[in-house]
Amino acid sequence: MTISEGNIGAKLPAGPIAEEIFERLSGSRDVLIERIVSTGQATPEGEWYDQERDEWVMVVSGAARLFVEGEEDERDLSAGDWLLLPAHCRHRVTWTQDSPPTVWLAVHYPPNSD
Repeated sequence: MTISEGNIGAKLPAGPIAEEIFERLSGSRDVLIERIVSTGQATPEGEWYDQERDEWVMVVSGAARLFVEGEEDERDLSAGDWLLLPAHCRHRVTWTQDSPPTVWLAVHYPPNSD
């Protein structure tokens, strides 16, 4: 048995970076747990996330705005806020705080069959 450890707030960039950082923290064949670090990035206009798996996502630090297709308003997210985005729930990130960075914790898993 191997024990892994880390700190979700460790090794954050000091300032804005060109691309978001996606870091796999743990997972299995069916589940992915990742840290995402954003410094002002947003989903390009006209593009959408449309994922095959459910995604539970939480803003650990920083802030962001997310738009879900079919909703009238963007969702403002700050530290501690989380969402469960079902598979194929089209959404886009419209803004992320750049300094200090926005840190997300995301868990991806097969769609709930309920």
